[in-house]
Amino acid sequence: MNLFLEILIIAFAINTLFFIYAFIRKTDVVTDLSYSLSFLIASLYLYGMHAEKALLQTLVLCIVCLWALRLGFYLLSRILVTKVDHRFDDKRDSFIRFGSFWFLQATAVWIILLPVTFLMGLRSLTLNYLFLVVGMVLSVFGLVYESIADYQKTTFKKKYPKKLITTGLWAYSRHPNYFGEVLVWWGIFVMVLPYMRGLHFLVAFGPVFITLLLLFVSGVNLLEKSWKEKYGSEAYYQQYVRETSLFIPWKKRC
Repeated sequence: MNLFLEILIIAFAINTLFFIYAFIRKTDVVTDLSYSLSFLIASLYLYGMHAEKALLQTLVLCIVCLWALRLGFYLLSRILVTKVDHRFDDKRDSFIRFGSFWFLQATAVWIILLPVTFLMGLRSLTLNYLFLVVGMVLSVFGLVYESIADYQKTTFKKKYPKKLITTGLWAYSRHPNYFGEVLVWWGIFVMVLPYMRGLHFLVAFGPVFITLLLLFVSGVNLLEKSWKEKYGSEAYYQQYVRETSLFIPWKKRC
């Protein structure tokens, strides 16, 4: 069976099982967990069943697993406290609407994993050390950056639950966690880049997709609207928006 088709089936199987559970129980607890688990299980399957266990394949597997485990634990610990994800308030009771979210989530997992799927199917890999080092630096930096941003936000919210964090990494970007996440996937793409020829470059849609998704659909866009509703009348928020870069960390604007 085609490797990309196998991962598509795995992504849909995992998300279908979690959707059935979530819909029957009317719970949001497993929603983000299923997202992380999809990456983890699919990557382990690719490595275990198809990879020749080359160094590059092993390193990429480690990055994806670390990213998925950290994100999974972070999101699970958060939802166990809140119990509810308000993104689904208008979808939770509708089989079609709620199911559509899970369908799209499974599709997103498949698309984002395109470079990883391509890499795990390669044979007789010769390392390109320049692309390996650059890609590893990007991915590891992104993973650490995302982790620090999430930690700073969690710590801040425990002290000031009603306020918006504007300190630490959040002083240079309004969404440093998403910036870090994007770097993880672009780093993986850079490591895979030397082995692409012709139609192989279509797997570039993976990092492009996660970038556009976080910027314009599920991440930055949703939070910016939510923050404007919650803090729009606050002077500190208005100043924060004026002075702070939306996505790419940068110095304060005067």
